[in-house]
Amino acid sequence: MVIRKRMILVLTFILFLFTGLIARLIHIQLVSTEHFSKENVNLINASVSQRTQELVIDQGRGRFIDRYDKSLTHEYLPNLVLFPFLKTISWPIEEVASILNVPSDQLKEEINIAKGPIVFGGKKPVELTETQLSKINQLKIPGVIAVHRQYEVEHKLAEHVIGLIRENESLLRERYPEKPYLSNKTLVGITGLQATFDEFLLPEGEKKLLYHVAGDGSPLFGINVKYSGPANPFYPVAVKTTIDKEIQKISESIIKKHNLKKGGLVILDVETSDVLAMVSMPSINHNNPFADSGGQNQILQSHFPGSIFKTVIAAAAIEKNIKLNNRTFNCDLDQDGEGEAVYKNGELDFKSSFAKSCNYTFGTIAKELMDIDSSVIENYAKKLGLIGPVSWNGNVFRIQNFSQIPNEYKGRVWGDDRNKSVNKAITQTAIGQLDVRVTPLAVANMMATIARGGEKDQVRLATEVQYKNGTSLFSFPHQELQGEKLAPYTSIKLQELLREVVKTGTGNKFNTLPYKVAGKSGTAETGKVGLDNKWFAGYFPIEDPKYALVVVDIEQEKINHKSYEVFYEVVKELYELDKSRIKQEVE
Repeated sequence: MVIRKRMILVLTFILFLFTGLIARLIHIQLVSTEHFSKENVNLINASVSQRTQELVIDQGRGRFIDRYDKSLTHEYLPNLVLFPFLKTISWPIEEVASILNVPSDQLKEEINIAKGPIVFGGKKPVELTETQLSKINQLKIPGVIAVHRQYEVEHKLAEHVIGLIRENESLLRERYPEKPYLSNKTLVGITGLQATFDEFLLPEGEKKLLYHVAGDGSPLFGINVKYSGPANPFYPVAVKTTIDKEIQKISESIIKKHNLKKGGLVILDVETSDVLAMVSMPSINHNNPFADSGGQNQILQSHFPGSIFKTVIAAAAIEKNIKLNNRTFNCDLDQDGEGEAVYKNGELDFKSSFAKSCNYTFGTIAKELMDIDSSVIENYAKKLGLIGPVSWNGNVFRIQNFSQIPNEYKGRVWGDDRNKSVNKAITQTAIGQLDVRVTPLAVANMMATIARGGEKDQVRLATEVQYKNGTSLFSFPHQELQGEKLAPYTSIKLQELLREVVKTGTGNKFNTLPYKVAGKSGTAETGKVGLDNKWFAGYFPIEDPKYALVVVDIEQEKINHKSYEVFYEVVKELYELDKSRIKQEVE
């Protein structure tokens, strides 16, 4: 009896187990076919995908191009796509080989080893001409298709400017709650212009070539290859940046050549304040971009400017009619007049004081200015655009106050207003120390402003968002930077002072350059023992200003400063580039 009861219990358990399994199968096969498990997996689609071989020809996300329409992120190249079922059918291989000017054996070899659709040429795909592409497609051979396929550019440029994209489901849902149809694997911009223009760049869907196969790999529904992709012919879009790809490439090469470890450079078009190139160091750590300072764009960060800030004091002194003519200053003294200067230059007038960067002169003048108006220094910093932000800002469709550079830091003059009545705090501020902070971008725009005669403009990084066919979706017009401006006379006097720096002062190294340069040097203590910020900011050529350039070497030992070497070589290379471009235009 006992054995019989045990058998009944075992059989009952087995029956219960089978019933559960059958119920589970019914649930999977009939009830949860489109939303299986917590992940909401579509089992029908998954089943089809297991029997589908595909080749993605376009990820669908928008791209970035430079001012001359050259690709900065990814480009479209004409390639030949071959499907593996070609090895089992007869097709005019000799005719295709003739169009490509390659041996037919090369085509056979690649097809014979193919387990899925391939791009002819393997790791180095053969780039077709438009004529070859057209001829191949006119043959209408199943499994032989010439397409424009998307590729990332081989050498990525301006990574801090363009930014990074990542899979981030939580950020995707937080940013776009009104777009639940977006795949969880949709890439989103997390830094730079990729983040700023993310909503424009979102994919409508991937473009694919695909066909279905049986278990043995043979075609399931015949040999017809299908195209899958979004129906909208206007997408993906392209963001047209102000970047000049050649100038960006030159700039990055020079920065790396001189091993500038922290800091970078920015070059603006003087006429428009458009960014032509921007380089930040250290490089981005792609495995963990926010782990160190490589994730920060140093050109947009605020730093101690040192004597660069004397330009503000000079502008205020000129417009406030501080007595400067026939006056000299004892430049053997420090900024407070209580100790010896690091570099002794004897008695200097105002112009020579600016050229030689005499701290005593500008500490003295700053105190006289503050006696007239306690807000004078910050007011002139604003007039020169140093307080910021300086990047393009405006309304874009329904987006209010759209900023092309939303993570741009602001500048600062005073950390504590009580320091406005403390002489030693005033003299420290006059030479760009204490609480003074500015961004290299704002300094470059200041130089462009002075070169233009005082006209302040917003800095642009993008001029247009283009549909796929090249027509405009939205344009970012040239805009003035709001706020008071310098008088034209003041700008002319500042131009003279900046030119004198290079002719007889701290920038005389640049006298041998093929372009005549005007500019200002700056050395600032950082609070870290033995480490300074070393700047040179200027514009050129002075006869017809074209470029504003700022180079800053941050938190570096004095003997290892690279800013002058980088500035010198960039100017020289820009001269050669301009000469080459003029020659090409003539030819």
